[in-house]
Amino acid sequence: MTETMMGRLNTDVDAALQPRQASSGRTLAGRKVLVVRPPQVLSYFNAGHHLALYQVAGHLRRAVSDAVVTVIDASVTAMTWKDMADELFRGQYDFIAVMNDLDGVDGLARFLHYAASLLPDARTVTFGRLSSLHAELLDRYDLDAVVVSGDFEPGVLGACVAMETGSWSAPGVRFKAGGKWIAPTVRGAYLQPSEWALPDPGEIPYEHYERLYSQDSRKFPGLPDRRELVVPVARGCPMGCAFCEVTSAFGSAERRLGVDRVVEYIRACMTRMDFDYVSFYAPTFTLNKAWVRQLCDSLASLPRPMPWKCCTTMHHLDAELVAAMGAAHCVRISVGLETLDSDAYSGLPRAKRQNEEDLRALAAACAAAGVELNCFVVVGLPGTTVESARKTIETALALGARVRPTLFTPYDTLSAKSTDLEIMAMNRQTFVPGSVSFDSHEQHDAYGLLFGAKATAVSDGGRG
Repeated sequence: MTETMMGRLNTDVDAALQPRQASSGRTLAGRKVLVVRPPQVLSYFNAGHHLALYQVAGHLRRAVSDAVVTVIDASVTAMTWKDMADELFRGQYDFIAVMNDLDGVDGLARFLHYAASLLPDARTVTFGRLSSLHAELLDRYDLDAVVVSGDFEPGVLGACVAMETGSWSAPGVRFKAGGKWIAPTVRGAYLQPSEWALPDPGEIPYEHYERLYSQDSRKFPGLPDRRELVVPVARGCPMGCAFCEVTSAFGSAERRLGVDRVVEYIRACMTRMDFDYVSFYAPTFTLNKAWVRQLCDSLASLPRPMPWKCCTTMHHLDAELVAAMGAAHCVRISVGLETLDSDAYSGLPRAKRQNEEDLRALAAACAAAGVELNCFVVVGLPGTTVESARKTIETALALGARVRPTLFTPYDTLSAKSTDLEIMAMNRQTFVPGSVSFDSHEQHDAYGLLFGAKATAVSDGGRG
């Protein structure tokens, strides 16, 4: 994809976000900015969760065309701390935008120590899922600013401009001044989809993604031995599930790219390199059924048929829509089944209260359309037992679906006093202490659903 093509894909940002609008009239021109996710051992990998790095970097480049922006995902590329130190010292960055996440705090403190030691004049700002959930958790780290609300892109840009101009004030950003944290007086902005900078595929370390996806038994989202193009199509979700961070980070009102821009982006990426399939990244892909039908029709205009997959809810699917998706080369639909245990219904949004007949109908529709059904099941939902979680998993497998179990995670238990270990428990690898009423034996059996032999079971005929 040429620079001209990428420029056409990425429309201009709102003039209010341009640095020339800063009160002092100064800009970030000529400044060097590092957008980075620090080294860590990943608990889990979903390429879509890492796209924010590239979208923040793209947004900065559009807003300040002569700023020098470097983006590094050290968590994926297996950089050593020596590699990271080399990059910091040689890069001589003026600003460092650090991506935070629920399971990355073990590397965050060390990274910030390196940055402060090697680049004492650099200003640091952090953005990500953790700070969107509970900003005060970041107070303990050596930072200058934290994006606490709104989209990450305008938050990072606003923070850098504020620190450059000396105003130390920006919508949705907390700043540390005089040893004290100052809360923003205005919430951060949500960008319109036309303002999103779509990721430049030339920056994404696909070979490392493919290494992480190579073992299908891990139940990672990617398809083994195939190159995945992740296309971010929507932000925000009205479902409001307590065990999901999407609404906290991106709001309850969905914002969605136009179909034409989605298809143009796929087409442009296909001219840049070979991709085997597309993964559409959206909290609830089929929330807008008319949009999905239009997309299905438009995908026929691509130079060659492109298999694709998506995540959504059972409530926002029907046999007719599944058939249309299958005809448009959809190969996998992942749904948040969560549980078939009615005892958990009181804690679920009404649209998530699905029964076995609902699942049976969807499984039949997917089978008829030649689409693989993948079911996310939450183990430890309030009101459920280990046995009911096992029954949900076995029922889905018996109907020919894949199953990816995960653990219930109560994000609302986070507080400013949470320890790093308590924060890392939010990574869905172990139960958050006090979040379930299981005794030690029941917890052992629950972990067996995730990490034991049955957790890797895949129905016959699965596509990977």
